[in-house]
Amino acid sequence: MKKQSLYFLVFVSSILLIFSGCMKKQNFPDTPVIGYLGFEMVFDTGLYAKTGILTISYQDGNGDIGLSTGDTFSPYQPGGPYYYNYVITYFEKQNGTFNQVNLTFPLSSRIPVLTPNDPNKPISGFIVDTLPLPIAPVHDTIRFEAFIYDRALHKSNVISTPDIILRRR
Repeated sequence: MKKQSLYFLVFVSSILLIFSGCMKKQNFPDTPVIGYLGFEMVFDTGLYAKTGILTISYQDGNGDIGLSTGDTFSPYQPGGPYYYNYVITYFEKQNGTFNQVNLTFPLSSRIPVLTPNDPNKPISGFIVDTLPLPIAPVHDTIRFEAFIYDRALHKSNVISTPDIILRRR
């Protein structure tokens, strides 16, 4: 190896070592934390929104968010409380009070494994989910609540959207 190449390699290695020491390691709790980022309605030609797009942020200290398609045995069995790891609840404002309404279609879903190669590292990011909305709701003011479970069954905090008015203005 030429002497110049060796000096260059040592120089680049030194720079990388210096910068890697300066980088902050993310330190999040092992229980997931989520945050509300936004909700956007999608209208077709009708009076009411057809779908909505919910965006949340997440952080997890040990990176164990997500389920694989094979995770269907206890405690993740279909119909069980942990089958869905992204739980979304729908509310309608009725006579000035928000009441939970069970829709004929599920809003909750299964987040896929987010760190398949290194499950024990801190992760953060955001999730964008498209939600079907009632076609002709009786009440046009709604909101959603959401939380997630990690694979250790730690439940995140619960976020709530602001009031959402489905009708076009």
